[in-house]
Amino acid sequence: MKILLTGAAGFIGSHCAARMIDAGHDVVGVDAFDGYLYPSAVKRENASALHTSLPPARFQLHEADIADEGAVGALMETARPDVICHLAALAGVRPSLAEPLRYTRANVHGTTVILEACRRFEVPRLVFASSSSVYGAKNDEHDLTKVVAFREDDPCLEPASPYAATKRAGELMCSTYRDLFGIGVSALRFFTVYGPRQRPDMAIHKFAAAIAAGRPIPVFGDGGSRRDYTFIDDIVSGVVAACERVQPGRFELYNLGGTVTTSLSELIAIIEEAVGRAAIIDRQPLQPGDVPITYADVTRAARDLGYAPTTPVREGVARFWAWYRAHRMA
Repeated sequence: MKILLTGAAGFIGSHCAARMIDAGHDVVGVDAFDGYLYPSAVKRENASALHTSLPPARFQLHEADIADEGAVGALMETARPDVICHLAALAGVRPSLAEPLRYTRANVHGTTVILEACRRFEVPRLVFASSSSVYGAKNDEHDLTKVVAFREDDPCLEPASPYAATKRAGELMCSTYRDLFGIGVSALRFFTVYGPRQRPDMAIHKFAAAIAAGRPIPVFGDGGSRRDYTFIDDIVSGVVAACERVQPGRFELYNLGGTVTTSLSELIAIIEEAVGRAAIIDRQPLQPGDVPITYADVTRAARDLGYAPTTPVREGVARFWAWYRAHRMA
């Protein structure tokens, strides 16, 4: 297939581009190289690596803002993809509290621009990157006997941050375009993705860098909050499978997670083990928008996409640290 991949120079997108090419597909990537959450130079480094390693006849990368209707339309005129894999977004719970309008433009308006491009250029299939954040605060991390895995049939009516709300809005807009125009959508709810090339503002990257340098790490709350950390290779397997299997006229939601929860304190201990140094803890209060736990039920993704995560957190952190030492400490 020819796949239009938005966010192609980002953490997840750059890994997906390489895997899609390996799977025999052609990729037309697009990225705005936005420097809001972290320096745009990081994305340009990813882009340079893709251009070096992928065959130019099968991979192109364009710089454009997916919220710009004219730019997206011009790209679609030449690309004419079979499926769009829409990963581009502003991510991050805490930053969204400070700039909700910026998140709304990128994540709600931008997704609607992509859906309109599907309708206008008759692209019948779309894969949309959503987030586990849409579930909100469903469990109490202090009573693990009552923890219930998140299922896609949850109505998700109480997202805890503007970022989460924009992702739920994107899902609903996708459902509307299926109902009105028959566009087939697989919406993928990612659970805390990590691994080589992870964004430097995310916990594992930030903590590893600080511990290695002997700097304090900020720990919000008592360390009991829990996350379902998912290694990048597992996420990419789910994304590529969704691109290959999404059907016109169907709307499906899929959790893509690691299916094991790890507390913040446990995660720090795992990173300390990988780095070989003890962390200096800067204890801070819980932050608005944070949820106590995320935990994926992947039964549906296993059934429809053949999704089966294989990378335990300890192994994944070790693999991230090996990449970090080679690429950030050389």
